[in-house]
Amino acid sequence: MPELPEVAALAAALDEKLRERIIAEGHLVSFSALKTFKVGLDAMAGLEVSSVTRHGKFVDIDAQGVHLIFHLARAGWVTWHDVAPTVPARRGKSGLALRMVLDDGSGFSITEAGTQKGLAIYVVEDPAEVPGIAALGPDPLAPDCTADDFRAILSRAGRSQLKGVLRDQKVLAGIGNAYSDEILHAAKLSPFKAANSLTPGEADDLFGHVRGVLGDALALAVGTPIEELKDAKRAHMRVHGRTGEACDVCGSTIAEVSFADSSLQYCPGCQTGGKPLADRRMSRLLK
Repeated sequence: MPELPEVAALAAALDEKLRERIIAEGHLVSFSALKTFKVGLDAMAGLEVSSVTRHGKFVDIDAQGVHLIFHLARAGWVTWHDVAPTVPARRGKSGLALRMVLDDGSGFSITEAGTQKGLAIYVVEDPAEVPGIAALGPDPLAPDCTADDFRAILSRAGRSQLKGVLRDQKVLAGIGNAYSDEILHAAKLSPFKAANSLTPGEADDLFGHVRGVLGDALALAVGTPIEELKDAKRAHMRVHGRTGEACDVCGSTIAEVSFADSSLQYCPGCQTGGKPLADRRMSRLLK
């Protein structure tokens, strides 16, 4: 799943390609992906793109006050076309959900792989009309998100486990499964540690790692070609997706906890005092 760094880099790349360009037409292929009906996709035809920005993990293409917003979920992605395909847009093995074409013939496609469909597309006049955006917590990289704010977040979370708190979009916007693993590894904290059990010093240290891990990943992602963003993300993971490999900090074998529909990775040596964490396939942590 693309998270804050990749979504921010994707929005920046699309902003460079789309800003002040005219939308010629849009072709919706996966009708189930479109979650709004008040404003039709055809309302964007003939409009000039004002900007492309990000809200958490949502990409927002603003065309003179009409917003095409999408959330790529687990398996969605964007493909840029210097020359958009002229064949009719049909759903097939590519998982094509939406294709947008500019007046010069370029454009982009939004696709979703696999059978579990989570891709969401919205056409709205105000981003706040998108429920997921309206409910977002603070952006951890925003200048006005402070260590004091973060300590208050942990206090309100009570006994909730750190992994779940970091991933909750209503608590903090933009962090998902991968970067929560990376942040907790950098902070040397168990993913199952209770949020309110951290001392003020530990909370401040964790906040520093939230900003540090995300900031470093963002710096690496911005400027990376769209088609390379996913591979670049995987290449820089230190624990996530690296079960069975040696931790490059302490040399311990990176371990995994499996859930009903996901998994997390951690280093026992760095994070749990050498103790393995129990399998929690029935846990509601990652739901």
